[in-house]
Amino acid sequence: MKKTFFIAIILTVLLSCKNETKSKSDKDAITLENPERTEKQNDGLTLLKGDFVFYDGAAVLQTHANIYGVLVTNKMHELNKRAESYKSNPTDMVSVEIRGRVTNEKHEKILWENKVEIVEILDVTAPKKDDKNIVKLGN
Repeated sequence: MKKTFFIAIILTVLLSCKNETKSKSDKDAITLENPERTEKQNDGLTLLKGDFVFYDGAAVLQTHANIYGVLVTNKMHELNKRAESYKSNPTDMVSVEIRGRVTNEKHEKILWENKVEIVEILDVTAPKKDDKNIVKLGN
């Protein structure tokens, strides 16, 4: 009798537990068609903040999460010109904030998995002075 009573209690407890996961309701979700999105949110561009370097014909943008190969365009050259004033060596990285199109498509020269085409330059600032992460080669 005790076994039956405990089995009934255990079944009651297990069956009364709900495994519902709460998700955003449709009215709270911001979709591309939602009028609450700004024009910049609807244009399909991604905001990227990180360190940029252009050296020997190759450009790279390193964010906190990923490394992007930068497609060489007029905007990339404009960004490099703005970054030159903050560099002491040609290989120095400069902190930038850009908006661009991110892609994973194969490219003949850029072998990074993630690639970005710069569409808009938002900010260019001096690199952070953190001597712990600097590797000096040569003299």
